[in-house]
Amino acid sequence: MLIRKPPDIPSYEITPESVFLSRRRFTSGIAAVGVGGLSGSWPGMVRARATNDLTLTPEEIITSYNNYYEFGTGKGDPKEYAHELTTAPWQVKVSGAVGKPGTYAGEALIKGFSAEERVYRLRCVEAWSMVVPWLGIPLRAILDRFEPLGKAKYVEFKTLLRPSEMRAQGSFFSSIDWPYVEGLRLDEANHPLTIMAVGLYGKPLPNQNGAPWRLVVPWKYGFKSIKSIVSIRLTERKPKNTWNLLQPREYGFYANVNPSVDHPRWSQASERRLPSTLFHPNRIPTLPFNGYAEQVAGLYAGMDLRRHF
Repeated sequence: MLIRKPPDIPSYEITPESVFLSRRRFTSGIAAVGVGGLSGSWPGMVRARATNDLTLTPEEIITSYNNYYEFGTGKGDPKEYAHELTTAPWQVKVSGAVGKPGTYAGEALIKGFSAEERVYRLRCVEAWSMVVPWLGIPLRAILDRFEPLGKAKYVEFKTLLRPSEMRAQGSFFSSIDWPYVEGLRLDEANHPLTIMAVGLYGKPLPNQNGAPWRLVVPWKYGFKSIKSIVSIRLTERKPKNTWNLLQPREYGFYANVNPSVDHPRWSQASERRLPSTLFHPNRIPTLPFNGYAEQVAGLYAGMDLRRHF
């Protein structure tokens, strides 16, 4: 497995030593960090480590280079405007094929869980990438609280709709039919690598990165990892996700990272790993399933991944 969670892994085995030593938030050991997230505090945090030695993307880049179209289409717009978003109190509507539907306070959904550190690659469909030390909760643990029914086959998620605080939602020039919608097959949602992130770099998730919580599915392109979720619906039918409706030739429902299937307007064979510059683009080959093929390829056995892209 890519991730393991023994309680005695020191943070320097997850984080490169130079980063560990230079960042004060890790100096007391990351297990002692309280992450606010939805509830304001955590009873503990379980650490996990990846099987490779990837260098973390600097926090400043992770929190300032984002796609979050609710705040604007520029990479810097989320950081500039996301402070206007109010994330407390937070409510989530749960509906569909579940035994316990209802509207839940955000803190109730994560009560009793410990945040795990997951160091994952993040690959954007635009062919840039990062390595992010998320803090999160396995999505399956959260979904199980709603008692999914046997007929449930998919999970649909929706982002907050609040034009008064998410300024691009009210823009006359926006082509997106808000709110933003994404979805997964239930087996994808239940996979151990799929998490609801509530923080990064040992701190609560910043607004521009999807506070108070966002989906993270590391083997898929980043647009699948929907932010600021306020609705979870389990359904028998495949959800109609936002980008697939806008440009079905460019953005498939599955959106698995696949270097063999190009975007209609650019190659997906390689990616620009941040930080990068014009003269030092830091371009690297893209891995099938973003490097997680050993863990997730079995989910798609027998499927034509060029057709089901």
